[in-house]
Amino acid sequence: MPEVNGIAVPFLPIVNDRKSPGRNVNASTDSFDIIFQKELTKLKFSGHAMKRLEARNIKLSENELSKIEIALQRAETKGAKDSLVIMDDKAFIINVPNKTVITAMNVSEESENIFTNIDSVVFT
Repeated sequence: MPEVNGIAVPFLPIVNDRKSPGRNVNASTDSFDIIFQKELTKLKFSGHAMKRLEARNIKLSENELSKIEIALQRAETKGAKDSLVIMDDKAFIINVPNKTVITAMNVSEESENIFTNIDSVVFT
């Protein structure tokens, strides 16, 4: 068995001090950072919210998602934590710091019309 620094090893590692040509590690890192930052700023939907959207047959267009994201940004600039976003006949409770929709409902179908544990309301 070969030895490396007095230690028996079952193989000898191949050491190549030359860097592989054509690969720029910093470029891929920059791309990852950009993608990672975009993902962090995206609006997310909790599992509960996804179930509510499906159960209440709420469909969201790209334009509506954009409106919700703008409402989220407005709430964030005011320091909101949990915000009620009302858009047309739909309402969403959003955890602002996590950028996560917690629940969704049709305003016309909500029987009690009481929303608790929110610190702001945004109309969009």
